[in-house]
Amino acid sequence: MTSPATRTWSPRPAVVVLAWVLAVAAAAWAVLADDPPGRVLLGTVALLLVAIGLFTSVARPRLAADQEGIAVRGLTGTRRWTWAEVNVRLVRTRRLGRATATLEVDAEHAEPPDLVVLGRFDLGADPEDVVGELLALRT
Repeated sequence: MTSPATRTWSPRPAVVVLAWVLAVAAAAWAVLADDPPGRVLLGTVALLLVAIGLFTSVARPRLAADQEGIAVRGLTGTRRWTWAEVNVRLVRTRRLGRATATLEVDAEHAEPPDLVVLGRFDLGADPEDVVGELLALRT
């Protein structure tokens, strides 16, 4: 998917940098901490932040689309589908008094079937805007 009409979405670079900076800071704080329970807690936080930094660094771009189809990238590789194999839809939910939107890529006609749910963090953009661009590419 390297045609000129390819669109990509991924977490914002500032989020990736922030995750790595916070991971280093938490690891340094864990090393300098005096109490053992604090070290364990800070070490756990540092590992979690490393996992977030690794995911946001490796899985770039998270979503790519062109006139041929769609590709979703994760830690283990990239899954590609043609437009005939997927349905793209916007799902709005309300949790804790806050409305959120997510993008669902439902590859129900693919082999094997798959469902990928992407939010604002994954896309680095509003899912409503991304759905509009995906539907424009599909036609």
